[in-house]
Amino acid sequence: MVQPVANGLRTDHPVPGLPFINDERLPLANPDAIERTGRNQGDGLWGRTDRLDGGGWVAFTTETKNRDYAWAVHQHPQYGRTVLLIHDDDMGNLHHEWMYGRSGFLYRHGGYWWDGESWHRPQQIIDLAYEAYQARPVADAVTVTASDVLAQPATPHNPRVAKIADFAAPEGPLPHWREHLALWASHRTPDSRPLDQCTVDLKAPELDPELFVDRAGLAQIACLEPDEVPHPKYSRSELPPPQVETAEGPRWSRPVAQDWAEKYQRTHGPEKLLSAKTAYGSNHPRGLVDDHNRLTKIISDRLKDADRFQKKSRFARHRSMDDEQQAADLAWWPAVALSDHTDGFIPLEAVRTTIVQAVLGGLAQSAELTGGTANGKLLGDISRDVVHLIDWYIQREPQMARPLFGDICLDARLRFNLDPQDVGDLLRRSLHLDSTIDGQTLDVLLGLALPPSAQASED
Repeated sequence: MVQPVANGLRTDHPVPGLPFINDERLPLANPDAIERTGRNQGDGLWGRTDRLDGGGWVAFTTETKNRDYAWAVHQHPQYGRTVLLIHDDDMGNLHHEWMYGRSGFLYRHGGYWWDGESWHRPQQIIDLAYEAYQARPVADAVTVTASDVLAQPATPHNPRVAKIADFAAPEGPLPHWREHLALWASHRTPDSRPLDQCTVDLKAPELDPELFVDRAGLAQIACLEPDEVPHPKYSRSELPPPQVETAEGPRWSRPVAQDWAEKYQRTHGPEKLLSAKTAYGSNHPRGLVDDHNRLTKIISDRLKDADRFQKKSRFARHRSMDDEQQAADLAWWPAVALSDHTDGFIPLEAVRTTIVQAVLGGLAQSAELTGGTANGKLLGDISRDVVHLIDWYIQREPQMARPLFGDICLDARLRFNLDPQDVGDLLRRSLHLDSTIDGQTLDVLLGLALPPSAQASED
């Protein structure tokens, strides 16, 4: 998450704890002029502006008087203006979030986001059928406005508006921030957005710091051993965005931790579910183990035949080596080569594309038979041969089950306007009919690998 370092004085939605910067030099009425402030004006300077779907715009520029920082402006046609000072290196990330992230335009508490109407938790669960993260609303959320904060008792403090030229980002939240907000309010003009429409913060039961969990709590919620959870020092990007940083490490709300646990299981669950032990006691994809076991038997049988009929042939072996063990050793690398990504006998990417196209071909036939209005209740079952190919693929590439089913649901939605849940029901029904994987394992796998929008209805 991009962490802003200051509020512009003319923002409508101040971020709690951050100082206010005099932004009078910023031409807020003209996004193109904001872009020109930095774009191609010198080494290390940049600027950008884009129009938003539905109205409004975003604009960015490096601050020429303090090049470590950049201004970011979001102008919403209904909810007003957001003016932030950010680190210059964060321009691209915030531009992407505002333009394409589908996560609102205000962020608080480590990624909780507001779209002008409601608050949602940080985006973690992606729905591949829609190529987007699921928006998960915050229970009992209350929006805190500037007037709510200013209604609190004042404290003795002399705030000031900072100047950009000598500005340095503070290491932590400012104390007595209510008084900084009061100073901001005193600079509002008569035509400014009313204080009771200026969003400052979010309150919700799940954001009670007493209920936050640490890394050990994250492991417990995800049913992992503590050392299986990525370490914040080395793998921060693999963890959910923390709601607060403490001297002991990051802390998360329980719903954010639960979403991460779901994401972790969706990412790693299919591979674990569809694994088996090799002859050497290590875990590998079930299909690879099956291939190895079959090749082991074939080679073992051949070696026994050689012993029986050609005692003195060039295939004679040391009697100390067990036939089965030698067969396993000889069979392992051919089995690996069958499903190797880079130089294998079988092009796995081509197999995946073939599966998707085969399923879509069946859906096209269903749509044609129903006059182009394919309905989930009328979708014909997936061909048995295609199901067997799905079986073969996901047992050798279990970590690709989620992208495979996601591609099927996405393309079916875009090409035939099919509801992902109907396509999910079709996959579930067809696999239960013809898959060689047992039904219980299939149910768990589909629960992990189907997009959320394609899951079976709880009704």
